[in-house]
Parts: sequence; structure tokens; C-alpha cells
Amino acid sequence: QVQLVESGGGSVQAGGSLRLSCAASGLSFGSYVMGWFRQAPGKEREGVSHVSRSGMYTYYSDSVKGRFTISRDNAKNTLYLQLNSLKPEDTAMYYCAASGRSFNPYMSQRDFGYWGQGTQVTVSS
Repeated sequence: QVQLVESGGGSVQAGGSLRLSCAASGLSFGSYVMGWFRQAPGKEREGVSHVSRSGMYTYYSDSVKGRFTISRDNAKNTLYLQLNSLKPEDTAMYYCAASGRSFNPYMSQRDFGYWGQGTQVTVSS
């Protein structure tokens, strides 16, 4: 079955960096648009970034644009999210997700059918 396993979360101070990874199995990784979402306590889950099947096209939410970088390695079936200049408001559980739909900048979580269990990112001031 499809498995998406996130790793790389942790606790950092504001201004610090983390690199999240998502290892995928049970699906043809290169055939899926991949995305990162996050959910802070008491808030709804929101989209952070997603990337096309080839990695050529990316989308970032305004809140992370210029600080986060999404990438993928189709040979390793792995999705990444580099988090730089972290802020306390970035504190959340981060989830990776896979979509069988074609990439477009306006994809929402409803477009993603497979989800990981999440990795926690905590940023202290």
C-alpha cells in the first residue's frame, strides 16, 4: 500500500533551519504531484508548497515564499522541504501528500489523496 513517511522535524530557534524529508513507497512516485501541508494547534490545515511531477514547477504560499524550498528526487522516491529563516508562526505539524492530478498552482488539500503521518516543527522565539 501507499506509504508516505515524513522525517526531519524538530525544535529550533527563530531564524534557524530544518530540512524535512518524505519517503514514498507503494506508488509510482514520479507520476504524482507532491505537496507539503501544515497544521498548527487550533487551526485548519493549510497548504505550504507543492511541486510538479518532474520538479520543474512549484507553488509556495505567501507565508513561506522566499524562505522555504520544495524539491524532489524521483530516483530516490523522496520529497524535501528546506525551511530557512524559521519564525514561531511556522510551528505546526507538517504533512506530505501525493496527488494523481495534474499540477496547477491552485491545488488544495482536496486534490491530494495520499497523506503521511506528519512531522512536528517547533520554532521558539
